[in-house]
Amino acid sequence: MRIVSVSPSHDASVCVLNNGKIEFFFKEERLCGIKKESAPYLALYEAYKNIKGPVDLCVVASPDFKELFSMDHILERLFKCKVIDLCSRHHMQHAALAFENSNFSESLIFVIDRNGSLINDCIRESETVLIAKQKPYIIDEIYKNYSASSIGLSSTINVQDTIDRLNYEGSMCKHVCRSLYNITKVYESATSLIGQDPLENGKTMGLSSYGNPKGFPDLFLNSIQPNTHLIPHDSYFSQDVDKKIGVLPVFFRDLKSKTIKKVPEDRFQLYADYAKHVQNQTQEKIVDFIEYYVNLTGIKNVIVTGGFGMNIVANSYYVSKLPNVNFFFEPMADDTGNSIGASIFVYKNETRDFNNYGLIDTFFHGHLYSLDKIEGKCVSTEEVVDLLLNQKSVGVYQGYAEAGQRALGNRSILFDATNPNAKQIVNKIKNREWYRPFAAMILEEDANKYFDMLGIRKNEQMTNSFQVREEYRDLLNGIVHIDGSCRIQTINERHTLYELLNLFKSKSGIGILLNTSFNLAGDPLVETPEQALNTLNRSSLDCVWFPTIKKIVFK
Repeated sequence: MRIVSVSPSHDASVCVLNNGKIEFFFKEERLCGIKKESAPYLALYEAYKNIKGPVDLCVVASPDFKELFSMDHILERLFKCKVIDLCSRHHMQHAALAFENSNFSESLIFVIDRNGSLINDCIRESETVLIAKQKPYIIDEIYKNYSASSIGLSSTINVQDTIDRLNYEGSMCKHVCRSLYNITKVYESATSLIGQDPLENGKTMGLSSYGNPKGFPDLFLNSIQPNTHLIPHDSYFSQDVDKKIGVLPVFFRDLKSKTIKKVPEDRFQLYADYAKHVQNQTQEKIVDFIEYYVNLTGIKNVIVTGGFGMNIVANSYYVSKLPNVNFFFEPMADDTGNSIGASIFVYKNETRDFNNYGLIDTFFHGHLYSLDKIEGKCVSTEEVVDLLLNQKSVGVYQGYAEAGQRALGNRSILFDATNPNAKQIVNKIKNREWYRPFAAMILEEDANKYFDMLGIRKNEQMTNSFQVREEYRDLLNGIVHIDGSCRIQTINERHTLYELLNLFKSKSGIGILLNTSFNLAGDPLVETPEQALNTLNRSSLDCVWFPTIKKIVFK
């Protein structure tokens, strides 16, 4: 069975699933050049051009964008088949992808998300907990939080009255929580404060490490329990950004807003302090959330997904606080993966095929582009290592691009992690904020030597951050964040850059390289070889290496 699934919201994508396996996957931003773009017209066109065979079903997967783009009618005309509307099951799409990838036979799934499906004009689903079982393929909702959408504070009572009367179609929820805001939107208050798009919470996460959270009130009135409110102190938020810590506008801000501003120097510490407060409060609330339902159900396999699942600092916090829980963090936890999750959900329910088709990695975006026209110098892997040892920055372009947000070696920029100025040098290349953390790739067998791995043996998808061991912080100062942490990707013999990292270790004594995404600030990950070379020419990057053809192009 071939299924075409379209997720038209932000981070829009198109997935073609053939008998449970991904045949094609395209993210709109990589094709149009606009980061986190919605309305995947180019992605759908690419899928339509490249499908080799009949389409049995189409799926529209989005919280509330279907009507805006008439996607159901477009799919009917293009593929001449039945279209299934999954717009009311947004969190189920997150859950289905994560459950398939986890390889758990039974688990709790925590979908912690900015927005779920729109229930009516003012109510939409927020945090969700589900129990999933592999055979038969069942995902049951046991908790759902509803929050206000695009309404003012004065509407609180009406919101709660509406939820009281709500009979959510298809829901088997045993517990319902009513709130004005949800956890992710509370976090976004700090993101709005620093002038960023509400989806740029990674910047807040990096900024939070510079903060001291003392002096701020609790943002949540109650602990997470069934049938209780989850509401930040309303009096703490202000419409006027210049009074107090004016952060209310984040809850109603248009995602299309492109207004990006730098954190003003005279308010940097204040903003960092609030970012730290928000980071602490939200991750502590989620630990309570997880612990409560683990104890209630007795299920210790826990999946974390939804947009907040991209917060790798919080992910590591959960692991440290709940050592007896078996965690899986979905690497495509944001809406990027929802076209895949929707197609998996429909495929399982239509075919009753309970085989597992979980993804091994995220190297499946787009096409394998021809490199025949690349004119560069022929190099061995050892010569590339020598360039890195000589403090050259190397862009890597090979194979299919990473489908998710994390650059994991196919579209990466590499640099010597032992250079004390590594962060400043690479920040200049990418033209991004100085306070943001960097990631690194490390040989899997060496990870526990340099990092406190919290009992985790590998971190191949870069879903967690770890503290650098004290005795190595000076050596790795070029990648250590202000709080002593680093986001790492563990590399083993299955990875195409294992030889490079091994050779680097044999020559330098350490198998670690700074690894950041191959793009400039504000741009999506490079997709084509032409985009890779264009980025080289627009920046201070030294060269681009094409391992599959053993060539390197210098500026």
